[in-house]
Amino acid sequence: MFHKEGYKIMTLTAIILIAINIITYSLINVYWVKFAILVVSIILFFLILQFFRNPKRTTSLNNKHIIAPVDGKVVAIEEVYEKEYFKDNRLQISIFMSPINVHVTRHPVGGKVTYSKYHPGKFLVAWHPKSSEENERTTVVVKNEIAGEILYRQIAGAMAKRIVNYAEVDSEVVQGSDSGFIKFGSRVDVFVPVETKVNVEINQKVKGGVSIIADVPS
Repeated sequence: MFHKEGYKIMTLTAIILIAINIITYSLINVYWVKFAILVVSIILFFLILQFFRNPKRTTSLNNKHIIAPVDGKVVAIEEVYEKEYFKDNRLQISIFMSPINVHVTRHPVGGKVTYSKYHPGKFLVAWHPKSSEENERTTVVVKNEIAGEILYRQIAGAMAKRIVNYAEVDSEVVQGSDSGFIKFGSRVDVFVPVETKVNVEINQKVKGGVSIIADVPS
């Protein structure tokens, strides 16, 4: 299964690659050159397909759990001052996605969207200290009846050139459902109350919609 955000790019890529190979076979008589171009075309198209894959995930709905919004590796767990929305200290859990990860963003909790904002910006590498404030990004806050307000931020990386955000203010969302998509490498930060119990460690790999990254304090 592929994500809808990839259909246009996959179709355009296929057309361009087919055209290149038709022209190559018509104008070039050297067999190994034609074969090499064909192999490179197949590999390139395969990479595009795998990037836009959208595997079906079954989320065990639980208002006491905060799940990973994306696939990737945990690169930061730290208390920080969140100045855009909460304007107080929060625990930040950052997940880095490489180009080979699934890039679907999923809601870490279910509830009502109370805030959703897009910020244009730079394209620093996703692990750069200033990327969360200077890169292209979107900030979404979902209010859950038990967890309270949970903020997550999609951050574009050096390769990412477009962030797609489906969250709309006042809409009701289901935990684990699609929240957006980031094209070609990125990071997602989740901001939770400082007393929240974190269930992951630095460098741990997580799966979006499945892995429980934190538990709401009882």
